Amino acid sequence: MDLSDLRIFRAVVEEGGITRAAERLHRVQSNITTRVKQLEDDLGVELFIREGKRLHVSPAGRTLLGYAERLLELAEEARGAVQDMRPRGLFRLGAMESTAAVRLPAPLSEYHRRFPEVTLELSTGNPTHLAGRILAGELDAAFAAEPIANGPFEKAPAFIEDLVIVAAKDHPPFAPDDPATEPPKAVLVFEPGCPHRKRLEDWYAGRGEMPERLIEMASYHTMLSCAVAGMGVSLVPKSVLTTFPERKRLRVHPMPKGADTAETVLIWRRGAASPAITALLEVLENGAGGAKAN
Repeated sequence: MDLSDLRIFRAVVEEGGITRAAERLHRVQSNITTRVKQLEDDLGVELFIREGKRLHVSPAGRTLLGYAERLLELAEEARGAVQDMRPRGLFRLGAMESTAAVRLPAPLSEYHRRFPEVTLELSTGNPTHLAGRILAGELDAAFAAEPIANGPFEKAPAFIEDLVIVAAKDHPPFAPDDPATEPPKAVLVFEPGCPHRKRLEDWYAGRGEMPERLIEMASYHTMLSCAVAGMGVSLVPKSVLTTFPERKRLRVHPMPKGADTAETVLIWRRGAASPAITALLEVLENGAGGAKAN
């Protein structure tokens, strides 16, 4: 039983016979007769009571007619929904924690104002985790720091982050761009997969050293609080400091040139752009809420 069978069946009922249904559907009568018979064979019931050339809808046919009308209406609704380019429905968005906390409140507020028919769900993770969830069909798009593989994804620039090393105010001074400076022994980091952790590890490796201790944290505010307490230093987006009430108790050290910025991009599965994604790109491109600011 397919939709075309149901359309033919409904036309025969509404037109009161094969001849007029064939005229309405621009088909030959024999085709209409055959399709009705095939539908009856498929269902194992007679849909019409036949009296010569006249057809009367059977009780089973009356039952099917109600379902046929609902199914055909639902099919038209589905066709309209997928052809409608207005953003609507569930939009599953991912982001790194720093992006979600600092960069997204203004643009997502504007997005909600412009596109109220979209139901937005936001979840956080590191770029590796977010990319994997997109490929698994669990997210529609995500904000992630470069580098992101080009093969499976399409992407668009979103934000440029300035990166700094933070330490307690009384931490011995050091110059990250001075090879003669002894680097800190303990660093505060997120789990493996965090791009800022990798940037910091690469900086140490470039000096031929590694920190004595890597202390993993679950949030930026915890990390910054531990830096204030003298537990170690950390590499963070400078924008995160604006949300930390104890930032005056931190010493900020710029990273060496070439390692002092990171680009955050919006990524989605290649070939899977949706009206919701296009709408988000529009909000970002218009700079809503200062989305492009460093």
